[in-house]
This record gives sequence, C-alpha cells and structure tokens, in this order.
Amino acid sequence: MSSTGQTPPPRIGSKTSGPQGTRLFSTESLRQYASDAGFSADGPASIHEPVLEGVSPGLEKLRFPLHPGRMTIGRGADNDIVINDPSVSASHGWLIIQPGHYLIMNTLSTNGTYVNDQRIHEATLKHGDHIRLGQAELLFLTREGKPRWLRLRRLALGLLVLGAAWLAWRWW
Repeated sequence: MSSTGQTPPPRIGSKTSGPQGTRLFSTESLRQYASDAGFSADGPASIHEPVLEGVSPGLEKLRFPLHPGRMTIGRGADNDIVINDPSVSASHGWLIIQPGHYLIMNTLSTNGTYVNDQRIHEATLKHGDHIRLGQAELLFLTREGKPRWLRLRRLALGLLVLGAAWLAWRWW
C-alpha cells in the first residue's frame, strides 16, 4: 500500500476482481504489501516461530519464517517460500507446521528432497536438521544458539573454580 492508504493501481491486463467483486491480488503485490507493512524475516527462531535459514550460495543470510499450517516451497512465485534456484522444482514440497510438530513432504519434485543427506518423501523435522531441495540447502531452526556472552561467562566461571581449586591444593 502507498503511504496514503490507497491500493496501487492494477497492472494493465490484470484482472482486479473476482466473480463476486472480491479483490484479487498477485503474489508479488501481497509480498510488497507485507514488506511495506514492516514485516521482517530477521527475527530469532523459537519453538513457536521456527525458521528456515539459507546455507547454500545465494541463500546465505536469508531467513524464511514458518507459520502454523501448510506452507508450499518451490521455485514458482506462487509458493509461500520461493527458492530461486534452477535445481528446485516449481512446486517442490510442503511444510506442515503444528505446535511442536514439523513435517516436510516432497511433492514429486524432479531433484528430490533430502533431510540430513537422506532422500525423503516425508520426514519429521527437528532443530538443526539440514534440508536440501535439489542443490539448495537450508537449516531448520526452532531456537537460536546461546549468546556468545553467556558462553564466555560460563568459561570465566569455570576458570575461576579451577583457580580456586588450585590455590586450595597449594595451601595444603
């Protein structure tokens, strides 16, 4: 939407309404509306908001938030998650997201779907699973790694305990 709150003019040659006057939108225009509304795919992963994170060249640093229900994934622009890679089929697979349960299904793709290097038709996903669609690689995340400062704090505490134990031993 524009800053004035009005919908943009339709593209020439595009159908703007359905049989009952329902407004029709293209996938591209819906994505643009979501972008204009401030939608961000950079949020942290959580068990309630899992993400797919790109690993292979061209996908690195891309995050695809997953929402409850069935999501389509593939090269075609009409998918919920679009992977622009020639080895990915236009309609490659489905992700079925339910609270605490995550499933990926291959939908007769040409180059197959793999989870942790095993070709699958259907598989349950868990945190850290590597997914490959053709040559496109993604990582399934339901939580973020521990912050670096927390790891350093634990290391410092461990060193402090070892130092105290060494001093106690020296005094005996």
